[in-house]
Amino acid sequence: MSPRRTETGGRIDRLRTIRFTFDGAPYTGHAGDTLASALLANGVRLFGRSFKYHRPRGLLAAGVEEPNALVTVLRGEVREPNIPATMVEIYDGLVAVSQNRTPSLTWDIGAINQLGGKILSAGFYYKTFMGPVFGPLKGTRFWMFCEHFIRRAAGLGKAGTAPDPARYERMNAFCDVLVVGSGPAGLMAAKAAADQGARVILADLEAHFGGSANWSGETIDGMPAVDWAQRMAAQLAGNDNVRLLPRTTVWGYYDGNTLAALERVTDHKEVAAKGEPRQRYWAIRAGTVVLATGSFERPLVFPDNDRPGVMLAHAAERYVNEYGVLPGQRVALFTNNDSAYRSAVALKEAGAAVVAIIDVRSDVSNEMRRLASDAEAELLAGHGVVATEGGKALTGLKVQRFDAMSGSLSGDERSIHADSLLMSGGWSPTIHLASQAGAKAEWDAARQAFLPPKPTQRWIGAGAFTGSFSTAEAIAEGRAAGLQATGGTASSGPLPVVEAAPGDPDPAPIFEIRAKGKSFVDFQHDVTAEDVRLAHREGFVSVEHLKRYTTLGMATDQGKNSNVPGLAIMAEALGKPIPEVGTTRFRPPYTAVSIGSLAAERFGDLKPERLTPMHDWHIANGARMYSAGLWYRPMIYGLPGETVEQAYVREARATRDSAGIVDVSTLGKIAVQGPDAAEFLDRVYTNMFSTLAVGKARYGLMLREDGLAFDDGTTWRLGEQEFLMTTTTANAGKVMQHLEYFLDVIWPELKVTVTSVTDEWAGAAIGGPNARAILAACVTGTAVDNATLPFMGIVHGRIAGVPVMICRLSFSGEMAFEVYSGAGYGTRVWEALIEAGKPFGLVTYGLEALGTMRIEKGHVTGAEIDGRTTARDLHLDWMLSKKKPFIGSAMMDREGLIAPDRLELVGLIALDNRALNGGGHIVEELDEANPHDSLGHITACCYSPALGKYIALALVKGGKARHGTRAFVSDPLRNRFGPVEIVSNHFFDPDGSRMHG
Repeated sequence: MSPRRTETGGRIDRLRTIRFTFDGAPYTGHAGDTLASALLANGVRLFGRSFKYHRPRGLLAAGVEEPNALVTVLRGEVREPNIPATMVEIYDGLVAVSQNRTPSLTWDIGAINQLGGKILSAGFYYKTFMGPVFGPLKGTRFWMFCEHFIRRAAGLGKAGTAPDPARYERMNAFCDVLVVGSGPAGLMAAKAAADQGARVILADLEAHFGGSANWSGETIDGMPAVDWAQRMAAQLAGNDNVRLLPRTTVWGYYDGNTLAALERVTDHKEVAAKGEPRQRYWAIRAGTVVLATGSFERPLVFPDNDRPGVMLAHAAERYVNEYGVLPGQRVALFTNNDSAYRSAVALKEAGAAVVAIIDVRSDVSNEMRRLASDAEAELLAGHGVVATEGGKALTGLKVQRFDAMSGSLSGDERSIHADSLLMSGGWSPTIHLASQAGAKAEWDAARQAFLPPKPTQRWIGAGAFTGSFSTAEAIAEGRAAGLQATGGTASSGPLPVVEAAPGDPDPAPIFEIRAKGKSFVDFQHDVTAEDVRLAHREGFVSVEHLKRYTTLGMATDQGKNSNVPGLAIMAEALGKPIPEVGTTRFRPPYTAVSIGSLAAERFGDLKPERLTPMHDWHIANGARMYSAGLWYRPMIYGLPGETVEQAYVREARATRDSAGIVDVSTLGKIAVQGPDAAEFLDRVYTNMFSTLAVGKARYGLMLREDGLAFDDGTTWRLGEQEFLMTTTTANAGKVMQHLEYFLDVIWPELKVTVTSVTDEWAGAAIGGPNARAILAACVTGTAVDNATLPFMGIVHGRIAGVPVMICRLSFSGEMAFEVYSGAGYGTRVWEALIEAGKPFGLVTYGLEALGTMRIEKGHVTGAEIDGRTTARDLHLDWMLSKKKPFIGSAMMDREGLIAPDRLELVGLIALDNRALNGGGHIVEELDEANPHDSLGHITACCYSPALGKYIALALVKGGKARHGTRAFVSDPLRNRFGPVEIVSNHFFDPDGSRMHG
């Protein structure tokens, strides 16, 4: 038997022994233990060191709010720091280590900081290191000198550097009712909603449903509360319309009743089953949310209240009833409310000696006196704890008579021998999600706590979340919330009957016993009551300033224990009531969330990856992929031994000789619909679209409001009130924002809707002299001859039985067609086109060949439309309508935008037959030792198979006037210097005969 394990009781499986290590030492526990309960059962009292003073710390809580017992879990080379030991389920082979100590937890040289006293008070790093003068180290120089050492000392756990091999998943879920929290209130809400036929999701951060029922020791419907909770969970699991999510923390509440949750799928397993992710990120969109998140017990503030062995009363009760572990053999309790008395009885029944109950209230009810007698505890009413004794573990405490009205102490100190001190300072409803959803928390004087705000989204509260701390109230409110969420009528069935210990949940408004010694408010960040008063004296009286100056509530527990005591102490210093001081707004995440889970399947990248419908085909057929913005696109389809240049030259030459096909699914596609769609496009584009015939497309240019070029693309008229706009791949999102802004803010009277349909269409562009013949071989339902499908014409037909839309337009300069199909059929159409092209030598080509052909043709992309160029700079002034105003027309003729020395688009030919580089500067006189006097720069370059030369597009001052002249490329970064000829940007087929033929 472990030193503190009870002989019976708890939900652990005593027949299954689990072996694990902590700080290299081997330990055993049982299935169902947390790391905290297993170590406590083995007699471990010291779990960590505090952030600033490196004081020894033990367990304070039993759940997610634990601030002291933070550990690092090791899985091979991967280390995950700052995990509460209370939330780590043990498994065979678990390896955990303590944090923030050198060289060991028992002997930590950082503990010397405790000698710093007031020097290390709130804001010490500002006041100590920003001002003193030590020789040349003046002001900020001294800070910069000290910063290196401070940074090394700061922090708690050490982040790992090894790649994380774990797999993560993302899930989207929709439900009528999301119930957060599975205590009695949550279980009743979920059952009531499910019985009404609603789709219900029940999520709880613990491994087992039941919440407080798992450790309260109460009786519900004649059976132990834990058995009642298990029965309720089993009934819910049997419903097809209910999804149960244990080990799932709902951590964010966002607009539109969208909530974020993290499911810990295999963190509690030695080895994940095949296909199981480590964690799963859930985006849940709920019709109504029932918040049954319970409450946290608060600590009391008194000298040396952080010594290992000082714990929250309900945490001790939970360790006894749920894990069969005693927090100590001789236990004292310190309280300002009735709930600690129930804990005292539970500990007595488990075998602990309850030596005293210290209550700040002089007037203790007869019921509580009876419970104290049942616990065989001496009741010291009207007393307070003024000190604790011991080193790395509690050995005793001192009490003194206390006047709750004046807050004064009197009489002699009395010593009490105890190895565990349990404190209860009242309860704070867990209102974090409601606060995130919007609105300000409301102070309740009776509960001495902040209650949830009035709902600004569709949520309903139940149980301790609302300040209803009894199980009977929680059950009643839970059922009512479930019915309200579904619009159901009140049930006529009887509510479960609860047998519970009596008690008044309202605490005395006592948060601190002021006596000599450090009294901690925020345990993890070592914020003391004196730090809070110092902040007041130094003018940091706003609750937000208090938080930042003292770091109160900024630790990993986010003030779950410390916020209210800290605010109470500040309110007393200000001479104001707590609601006037207020509280900080809670922000997501509720608890720490791994970056891996947020990235999920894309864990190797901080950005999401966008894949076209034909992505797998490209990979299977030898494409070398690279990223174009967020998209992954083929760069080349290289043959064995080919360089990138050789591959794209081959692909481009084959396209111009016969035919080539490229995936253009990434082009931005926006549906513009409505009675005013044509008028809207006239205002957005520089050229006319209201005159465009149905079944035709037109090239368009957009300007920004300041008159600079914004984006170009084609827009297709599919009906009188329906257009399909295409944009450049990189600008799709920006164009969508641009359109929505003008519709919502500038022209709300226009009857137009814009919808991004980029992901709805797969696109393939097929071009070259044989492109029409290839289409004719595989398209049914329409002809594709010149009469039926002229330049910029649109037809509808089928390829391989799939409906397609075909537009004749060209980016390559060849006769070309863009073929669009539903995204789900993209690969099928793509393969059919390739099969039809085999007799013609059709090649697939990537972005390098696409870029080569567009450079040869002189077409512009984002490299030229870079936010600094105008339509005139790009020789697109022929698109500026003189018949109508448009976005940017009022500003495009500003003096600076029509100056003769502006950078203009030109073509360059390398006269030394060497490759050019994007970004290289163009100069009139070459000076390799001192590059200067840039005329402009290269925007895009390639080897041109059509010309047999290295060419480039560039922006050059007075560019058009320089056609036929020579200059030099100056690129000192890459040591590329040499002569170039400035020519027209239209290198190939300037009259467009190949494109229009």
